[in-house]
Amino acid sequence: MSQVVQSRRLRAIDIGKRKAEGRKITALTAYHAHTAGIVDPYCDFILVGDSLGMVMHGMESTIPVTLEMMILQAQAVIRGTEKALVVVDMPFGSYEASREQAFLNASRVLKETGAGAIKMEGGAHFAETVAFLVQRGVPVMGHIGLTPQAVNTMGGFKVQGRLPDDERRLLEDARAISEAGAFAIVLEGIVEPVARAIATSPRVTAATIGIGASAVCDGQILVLEDMLGLSERTPKFVRQFGSLRTHIEEAVKAYAEEVRAGRFPAEDHTYG
Repeated sequence: MSQVVQSRRLRAIDIGKRKAEGRKITALTAYHAHTAGIVDPYCDFILVGDSLGMVMHGMESTIPVTLEMMILQAQAVIRGTEKALVVVDMPFGSYEASREQAFLNASRVLKETGAGAIKMEGGAHFAETVAFLVQRGVPVMGHIGLTPQAVNTMGGFKVQGRLPDDERRLLEDARAISEAGAFAIVLEGIVEPVARAIATSPRVTAATIGIGASAVCDGQILVLEDMLGLSERTPKFVRQFGSLRTHIEEAVKAYAEEVRAGRFPAEDHTYG
Protein backbone atom coordinates (compact mmCIF):
# COMPACT_ATOMS: atom_id res chain seq x y z
CA MET A 1 0.00 0.00 0.00
CA SER A 2 1.51 3.30 -1.10
CA GLN A 3 1.94 6.10 1.39
CA VAL A 4 1.07 9.71 0.71
CA VAL A 5 4.08 11.92 1.32
CA GLN A 6 2.99 15.25 2.73
CA SER A 7 4.87 18.32 1.60
CA ARG A 8 6.37 20.51 4.30
CA ARG A 9 7.63 24.03 4.55
CA LEU A 10 11.31 24.47 3.79
CA ARG A 11 13.63 24.93 6.76
CA ALA A 12 16.93 26.68 7.29
CA ILE A 13 18.80 23.40 6.80
CA ASP A 14 17.28 23.09 3.31
CA ILE A 15 18.87 26.38 2.27
CA GLY A 16 22.27 24.98 3.22
CA LYS A 17 21.55 21.83 1.19
CA ARG A 18 20.83 23.92 -1.88
CA LYS A 19 24.26 25.54 -1.55
CA ALA A 20 25.91 22.15 -1.16
CA GLU A 21 24.12 20.87 -4.26
CA GLY A 22 25.03 23.94 -6.30
CA ARG A 23 21.38 24.92 -6.74
CA LYS A 24 20.69 28.65 -6.90
CA ILE A 25 18.55 30.00 -4.06
CA THR A 26 15.66 32.31 -4.93
CA ALA A 27 14.18 34.78 -2.46
CA LEU A 28 11.96 37.85 -2.33
CA THR A 29 10.47 40.02 0.39
CA ALA A 30 6.77 39.97 1.23
CA TYR A 31 4.66 41.67 3.88
CA HIS A 32 1.08 40.60 3.09
CA ALA A 33 -0.75 37.29 2.91
CA HIS A 34 -1.87 37.76 -0.71
CA THR A 35 1.50 38.80 -2.16
CA ALA A 36 3.27 36.14 -0.11
CA GLY A 37 0.91 33.56 -1.56
CA ILE A 38 1.89 34.60 -5.09
CA VAL A 39 5.61 34.44 -4.28
CA ASP A 40 5.48 31.20 -2.28
CA PRO A 41 5.59 28.59 -5.10
CA TYR A 42 8.65 30.16 -6.70
CA CYS A 43 10.92 31.11 -3.77
CA ASP A 44 13.05 29.03 -1.42
CA PHE A 45 12.64 31.62 1.30
CA ILE A 46 10.58 34.75 1.84
CA LEU A 47 12.01 37.58 3.89
CA VAL A 48 9.65 39.66 5.99
CA GLY A 49 12.05 42.58 5.84
CA ASP A 50 12.15 45.66 7.99
CA SER A 51 12.09 47.42 4.61
CA LEU A 52 8.33 47.31 5.24
CA GLY A 53 8.86 50.56 7.15
CA MET A 54 9.84 52.29 3.91
CA VAL A 55 7.71 50.28 1.46
CA MET A 56 4.46 50.16 3.46
CA HIS A 57 4.67 53.11 5.83
CA GLY A 58 6.68 55.70 3.90
CA MET A 59 9.44 55.92 6.50
CA GLU A 60 12.79 57.40 5.46
CA SER A 61 14.70 54.42 6.86
CA THR A 62 14.13 51.10 8.61
CA ILE A 63 15.13 52.45 12.02
CA PRO A 64 11.62 53.35 13.31
CA VAL A 65 10.29 49.82 12.64
CA THR A 66 9.19 48.01 15.81
CA LEU A 67 9.18 44.37 16.82
CA GLU A 68 5.38 44.44 16.93
CA MET A 69 5.24 45.61 13.31
CA MET A 70 7.50 42.77 12.23
CA ILE A 71 5.46 40.17 14.11
CA LEU A 72 2.15 41.42 12.68
CA GLN A 73 3.33 41.27 9.07
CA ALA A 74 5.12 37.96 9.56
CA GLN A 75 1.89 36.43 10.83
CA ALA A 76 0.18 37.58 7.63
CA VAL A 77 2.94 36.09 5.46
CA ILE A 78 2.78 32.76 7.27
CA ARG A 79 -0.99 32.60 6.75
CA GLY A 80 -0.53 33.19 3.02
CA THR A 81 2.18 30.59 2.41
CA GLU A 82 2.78 26.85 2.54
CA LYS A 83 6.16 26.03 1.01
CA ALA A 84 8.83 28.69 1.46
CA LEU A 85 10.93 29.20 4.56
CA VAL A 86 9.83 32.48 6.17
CA VAL A 87 12.64 34.60 7.62
CA VAL A 88 11.87 37.65 9.77
CA ASP A 89 14.10 40.69 10.19
CA MET A 90 15.02 41.64 13.73
CA PRO A 91 14.41 45.41 13.80
CA PHE A 92 16.80 48.03 15.11
CA GLY A 93 17.07 47.98 18.89
CA SER A 94 15.75 44.44 19.33
CA TYR A 95 19.05 42.54 19.53
CA GLU A 96 22.03 44.87 19.92
CA ALA A 97 22.06 45.36 23.72
CA SER A 98 22.95 41.78 24.67
CA ARG A 99 22.80 38.13 23.67
CA GLU A 100 19.97 37.67 26.14
CA GLN A 101 17.92 40.50 24.64
CA ALA A 102 18.46 39.01 21.20
CA PHE A 103 17.29 35.58 22.32
CA LEU A 104 14.19 36.87 24.12
CA ASN A 105 13.06 38.87 21.09
CA ALA A 106 14.04 36.24 18.52
CA SER A 107 12.22 33.51 20.41
CA ARG A 108 9.17 35.77 20.63
CA VAL A 109 9.23 36.24 16.85
CA LEU A 110 9.42 32.49 16.20
CA LYS A 111 6.74 31.64 18.79
CA GLU A 112 4.24 34.31 17.76
CA THR A 113 4.62 34.02 13.98
CA GLY A 114 5.55 30.44 13.16
CA ALA A 115 8.47 31.69 11.06
CA GLY A 116 11.48 29.42 10.57
CA ALA A 117 14.37 31.85 11.07
CA ILE A 118 15.34 35.41 11.92
CA LYS A 119 17.78 37.77 10.22
CA MET A 120 20.23 40.09 11.96
CA GLU A 121 22.39 42.85 10.52
CA GLY A 122 26.03 43.14 11.55
CA GLY A 123 29.42 41.57 11.13
CA ALA A 124 32.06 39.97 13.33
CA HIS A 125 31.05 41.99 16.39
CA PHE A 126 27.72 40.10 16.40
CA ALA A 127 29.22 36.64 15.89
CA GLU A 128 28.95 35.85 19.61
CA THR A 129 25.25 36.73 19.54
CA VAL A 130 24.69 34.56 16.46
CA ALA A 131 26.33 31.60 18.19
CA PHE A 132 24.28 32.20 21.34
CA LEU A 133 21.03 32.10 19.35
CA VAL A 134 21.95 29.10 17.21
CA GLN A 135 22.98 27.10 20.27
CA ARG A 136 19.50 27.76 21.67
CA GLY A 137 17.60 26.63 18.59
CA VAL A 138 17.16 29.90 16.71
CA PRO A 139 18.17 29.66 13.01
CA VAL A 140 20.00 32.87 12.06
CA MET A 141 20.55 34.54 8.71
CA GLY A 142 23.29 37.17 8.76
CA HIS A 143 23.47 40.44 6.82
CA ILE A 144 26.67 42.34 6.02
CA GLY A 145 27.82 45.10 3.70
CA LEU A 146 25.27 47.88 3.31
CA THR A 147 23.28 47.42 6.50
CA PRO A 148 20.27 49.79 6.43
CA GLN A 149 19.93 49.88 10.22
CA ALA A 150 23.37 51.51 10.36
CA VAL A 151 22.43 54.22 7.85
CA ASN A 152 23.11 57.01 10.37
CA THR A 153 26.66 55.87 11.10
CA MET A 154 27.36 54.95 7.47
CA GLY A 155 26.30 58.41 6.34
CA GLY A 156 23.58 57.12 4.04
CA PHE A 157 22.88 54.11 1.82
CA LYS A 158 26.42 53.76 0.47
CA VAL A 159 27.95 50.94 -1.55
CA GLN A 160 30.51 48.98 0.45
CA GLY A 161 33.86 47.51 -0.56
CA ARG A 162 35.53 50.42 -2.31
CA LEU A 163 38.10 51.30 0.36
CA PRO A 164 41.47 49.50 0.50
CA ASP A 165 40.74 47.61 3.71
CA ASP A 166 37.10 46.78 2.93
CA GLU A 167 37.67 43.36 1.37
CA ARG A 168 39.57 42.07 4.39
CA ARG A 169 36.98 43.50 6.80
CA LEU A 170 33.93 42.20 4.92
CA LEU A 171 35.49 38.77 4.40
CA GLU A 172 36.22 38.58 8.12
CA ASP A 173 32.62 39.60 8.88
CA ALA A 174 31.28 36.82 6.64
CA ARG A 175 33.69 34.23 8.03
CA ALA A 176 32.88 35.09 11.65
CA ILE A 177 29.10 34.98 11.10
CA SER A 178 29.38 31.74 9.15
CA GLU A 179 31.56 30.05 11.78
CA ALA A 180 29.13 31.22 14.49
CA GLY A 181 26.45 29.08 12.85
CA ALA A 182 24.49 31.33 10.51
CA PHE A 183 22.90 29.21 7.78
CA ALA A 184 22.98 32.08 5.25
CA ILE A 185 24.34 35.61 4.89
CA VAL A 186 22.84 38.45 2.88
CA LEU A 187 25.52 40.45 1.03
CA GLU A 188 24.03 43.86 0.28
CA GLY A 189 25.45 46.72 -1.74
CA ILE A 190 28.97 45.30 -2.03
CA VAL A 191 31.15 45.92 -5.10
CA GLU A 192 31.23 42.83 -7.32
CA PRO A 193 34.88 41.76 -6.89
CA VAL A 194 34.63 41.85 -3.09
CA ALA A 195 31.25 40.09 -3.07
CA ARG A 196 32.69 37.45 -5.41
CA ALA A 197 35.66 36.91 -3.07
CA ILE A 198 33.27 36.36 -0.14
CA ALA A 199 30.93 34.07 -2.06
CA THR A 200 33.77 31.86 -3.30
CA SER A 201 35.78 31.78 -0.07
CA PRO A 202 36.14 28.28 1.40
CA ARG A 203 36.09 29.97 4.81
CA VAL A 204 32.46 31.04 4.28
CA THR A 205 30.31 27.91 4.46
CA ALA A 206 26.98 29.73 4.95
CA ALA A 207 24.90 30.28 1.83
CA THR A 208 25.54 33.75 0.38
CA ILE A 209 22.48 35.70 -0.77
CA GLY A 210 23.21 38.68 -2.99
CA ILE A 211 21.33 41.96 -3.29
CA GLY A 212 23.48 44.40 -5.20
CA ALA A 213 26.44 42.04 -4.83
CA SER A 214 27.58 39.31 -7.25
CA ALA A 215 25.88 36.79 -9.53
CA VAL A 216 28.32 34.25 -8.08
CA CYS A 217 26.42 34.32 -4.76
CA ASP A 218 24.54 31.14 -3.89
CA GLY A 219 21.24 32.99 -4.28
CA GLN A 220 19.61 36.35 -4.86
CA ILE A 221 16.94 38.44 -3.15
CA LEU A 222 15.08 41.62 -4.11
CA VAL A 223 12.38 43.74 -2.53
CA LEU A 224 9.18 42.56 -4.24
CA GLU A 225 7.80 46.05 -4.79
CA ASP A 226 11.07 47.15 -6.42
CA MET A 227 11.21 44.32 -8.93
CA LEU A 228 7.51 44.72 -9.79
CA GLY A 229 7.97 48.38 -10.65
CA LEU A 230 5.81 49.64 -7.79
CA SER A 231 8.50 51.77 -6.14
CA GLU A 232 9.05 55.33 -7.36
CA ARG A 233 12.84 55.09 -7.00
CA THR A 234 14.93 51.93 -7.03
CA PRO A 235 18.65 51.22 -6.50
CA LYS A 236 20.93 50.49 -9.47
CA PHE A 237 21.03 46.78 -8.63
CA VAL A 238 17.27 46.31 -9.09
CA ARG A 239 15.95 44.94 -12.34
CA GLN A 240 12.25 45.61 -12.79
CA PHE A 241 10.58 42.40 -13.95
CA GLY A 242 7.21 44.15 -14.14
CA SER A 243 5.64 47.61 -14.37
CA LEU A 244 2.66 47.27 -12.06
CA ARG A 245 2.67 50.90 -10.98
CA THR A 246 1.55 51.95 -14.47
CA HIS A 247 -1.14 49.26 -14.62
CA ILE A 248 -2.47 50.15 -11.17
CA GLU A 249 -2.62 53.85 -12.03
CA GLU A 250 -4.50 53.07 -15.27
CA ALA A 251 -6.98 50.85 -13.41
CA VAL A 252 -7.59 53.43 -10.67
CA LYS A 253 -8.05 56.19 -13.25
CA ALA A 254 -10.56 54.09 -15.20
CA TYR A 255 -12.47 53.25 -12.00
CA ALA A 256 -12.68 56.89 -10.95
CA GLU A 257 -13.89 57.97 -14.40
CA GLU A 258 -16.62 55.30 -14.46
CA VAL A 259 -17.86 56.21 -11.00
CA ARG A 260 -18.00 59.92 -11.82
CA ALA A 261 -19.79 59.23 -15.10
CA GLY A 262 -22.34 57.00 -13.39
CA ARG A 263 -21.33 53.93 -15.41
CA PHE A 264 -20.22 51.91 -12.37
CA PRO A 265 -21.80 49.96 -10.83
CA ALA A 266 -23.77 48.70 -13.82
CA GLU A 267 -26.68 46.26 -13.67
CA ASP A 268 -24.26 43.32 -13.77
CA HIS A 269 -22.68 44.54 -10.53
CA THR A 270 -25.85 44.96 -8.47
CA TYR A 271 -28.26 42.58 -6.77
CA GLY A 272 -31.81 42.27 -8.15
